[in-house]
Amino acid sequence: MNDISQIQSQIDEINQKLDILIGYMHEQKLKTTMVDDLVADLSIVGKDMYDTAVAGLENYSVELDPDQLKLLTVKLLKNIPTFIRLVDTMESITDLAKDAGPMVNEMIIDFTKKLHELESRGYFSFFKETGKVVDNVITHFSAGDISDLAENIVTILLTVKNITQPEVLKGINNAVKVFNSMEFEKIPEYSLWKLIKEMRSSEMKQGIAFMIIFMKNLAKANKA
Repeated sequence: MNDISQIQSQIDEINQKLDILIGYMHEQKLKTTMVDDLVADLSIVGKDMYDTAVAGLENYSVELDPDQLKLLTVKLLKNIPTFIRLVDTMESITDLAKDAGPMVNEMIIDFTKKLHELESRGYFSFFKETGKVVDNVITHFSAGDISDLAENIVTILLTVKNITQPEVLKGINNAVKVFNSMEFEKIPEYSLWKLIKEMRSSEMKQGIAFMIIFMKNLAKANKA
C-alpha cells in the first residue's frame, strides 16, 4: 500500500513538472508568434518606407546604386568606433562649455566694466579727437609731403632724440624761462659806453664764447 502511494506521489510530481514545461513552451510559442508578427509588421513598414524613398528619389532624378549603398553601409559599420569617439568629443565639448560658462560670463562682465572705466576716464573721447587730428593732417598734407616725410623720418627721429636729451631740454627750458621773465616794455637803451662795459662782464664773456664755439661747431657739422 505504501508502495502504491509513493508511486502515485511520483506520478503527480511528474505531471506537475510536465504542466510547468508545457506552460513554458506555450509561453515561448506566444513570444515567437509575437516576434514573427513584429518582424512581419516591420517588414511591411520598411518596404513602404523603401518604396516611398525610392519614389521620392525618382521625383528628384536620383538613382540608387545598390553596390554603393552596400559599400556605404560597410564603411559606416567599419567607422562605428570613429563615430563613438566623435560623440565622446562632442560630449566633452558640451561639458567644457558648461564648466566654462560661468568663467566666460565673468570675463564678459570684467570686460564690460573695463570699457565703462575707459569711457569714464575719457579714453574714447581722446581717440575720437585723435581721429580729427589725423583727418587734419591728411587734409593739409599731400601724398608728396608724406613721401618726403617717409624719406626723412630717420633724420627727424634722430633730431627729436637729440632734442629730448636731458641737457638739451634743460637748456631749452632755461631759455624759455628767461624769455618769459623778460619785460620787453621795460628794456632800457644801452649807450656805446655801457655796451662796452657790459661786454667786459663775465656773463657776457661766457655768452660770447658760447656763441663762437657753437657757430664754429655748427660750421664743422655742416661741412661733414
